[in-house]
Amino acid sequence: MKDQCVSVWILGDQLLRNHPALVQATKTVGIKHIQVVLIESDGRIAQQPYHRKKLVLLLSAMRHYAAALHEQGYQVDYVHAADFLVGLRQHIETHQPTRIMTMAASEYHTRRFQEAGLADGLGLPVDVLPNTQFLVGRFDPHPEPKPGKRYVMENFYRAMRRYFDVLMDGDKPAGGEWNYDKHNREPLPKHIEQPTIPAYSSDAITQEVIQQVASYEHATGTLENFNLAVTHEQAQQALTDFIEQRLHDFGPYEDAMSTRHPTLFHSVLSPYINIGLLEPLEMVQAAVEAYEQDQAPINSVEGFVRQVLGWREYIYWQYWQQMPDLYKANDWNATRPLPQMFWDGQTEMNCIKHVVSRAIETGYNHHIERLMIICNFCMLAGINPQQVNDWFLAFYIDAYDWVMQPNVIGMGLNADGGRIATKPYISSANYINKMSNYCGGCRFKHKQRVGEEACPFNFLYWHFLITHEKKLRANPRFGPSILGVGRIDSTEREAIQRQSEHFLAKLEYYKTTSE
Repeated sequence: MKDQCVSVWILGDQLLRNHPALVQATKTVGIKHIQVVLIESDGRIAQQPYHRKKLVLLLSAMRHYAAALHEQGYQVDYVHAADFLVGLRQHIETHQPTRIMTMAASEYHTRRFQEAGLADGLGLPVDVLPNTQFLVGRFDPHPEPKPGKRYVMENFYRAMRRYFDVLMDGDKPAGGEWNYDKHNREPLPKHIEQPTIPAYSSDAITQEVIQQVASYEHATGTLENFNLAVTHEQAQQALTDFIEQRLHDFGPYEDAMSTRHPTLFHSVLSPYINIGLLEPLEMVQAAVEAYEQDQAPINSVEGFVRQVLGWREYIYWQYWQQMPDLYKANDWNATRPLPQMFWDGQTEMNCIKHVVSRAIETGYNHHIERLMIICNFCMLAGINPQQVNDWFLAFYIDAYDWVMQPNVIGMGLNADGGRIATKPYISSANYINKMSNYCGGCRFKHKQRVGEEACPFNFLYWHFLITHEKKLRANPRFGPSILGVGRIDSTEREAIQRQSEHFLAKLEYYKTTSE
């Protein structure tokens, strides 16, 4: 095959140091016979009103990646096209390769595009290699899942720990427990020091991308103060900074929320691992090494490992088990459109105002803000699941279809029939008050269930329980919570339902492409 010219198509969220298609092509035909092609697709960019900072991150990282490959001696064709097919045809016409090699996409529609007729559409052989961005590609805890059987994340996680020998003491978990979640639910102390996360200045490549993205009308969020990592080296520095500066206190406060600091002790590494600038095992090994060197406690390290080796891998596994059904999942028959306040942050509800305003500014909220503020409200209010999912895809810098569909539809909204989360994650204002300082600056009263000053999370919570009482009583994990409904007399039930319906009717709604 030495006389062949192979084109390696690398997707924008596959910026791996050792991309399998590039490695395979180099072994097969040698670096001089390879053309690497990266495509900026206008159609892909326009699929959602993506956050401007996400677009800058992705496009700048792609261009830096292309430059790095060029320095390594690869010929790189960086194409701007209407869509992937047009870009590939343009590349083929110019460079005349004899075959295309690529890695299977993480997302459903792009993978179907790669596998279903791409070779015929291009008139060339196309080799689609297995995806290596996820560890379940190397070990699948459930290689032959049974239809209808529920697979629990905790069992999945333990199997991954055993196989990859992470935080293990022989055949037992390090520290004696598999899961230290019960130690990781502390509210943030008032006077704790808040570390900053690394900020990276924009070079000429990034500045050029910023100017390009500034012209996009079909986008959301702000461009100001873009300071994300856009290279492997910068992402590695961000990982090191997290391990040294924030991992120690990550565990106890990973569920805390605060007006004082947007990221607290979270890693904020998901934008980088999701496009290949970091890889899961290097992140896990860095955290474990900190534990072994007594730089971080077991509850913090295990909590971080569970997010990367457990939850991230489980979510990706669930995505491919449930697709494409997740696109239509709506087990609670939620039909209301998305409220306008999620697009502009204009609301008297202090928690939603802060969380949405941060998302507009930074493209980031940590996982509890996403789950217990955004998804909690949307589930209680009966918002259409795909409209909520579209919002997540648009607003977050780490959002991709494989991560948002199962996280939002399954975990956040419990719309997949409980295949991912065995109970709906809903709460009244009591939880928000316990885990944040949002309620202290709000005009609504977190202890009041009905009335003019009652927090909407309260009457919506009880309205949801009353409306779905029969279904919730059948859930063994939710049973205790539903018992409180029986202590509400008919007069207060009517008041709760009346106030909830009035509140929801008054909300200003935003029309999305999912309608």
